[in-house]
Amino acid sequence: MQKQVIEFGGEPVGIVIPDADRLKFIAVKFHVIDLDEQRFDSADDVRVAIRDLVRSRNIAPTAHV
Repeated sequence: MQKQVIEFGGEPVGIVIPDADRLKFIAVKFHVIDLDEQRFDSADDVRVAIRDLVRSRNIAPTAHV
């Protein structure tokens, strides 16, 4: 395993690096920082986590003042 760039929406958002038998995600964009240093089984798992994170932020309720 080698490091691999992870893109979301055509934009690089981080990299994964081998860490024991898993991949550690290193975020390079603020909107995915919540996933920084988390470990995943595959690059596809990272992409799913990013998609879910972005979706959850897009549908989060907003406070009206």
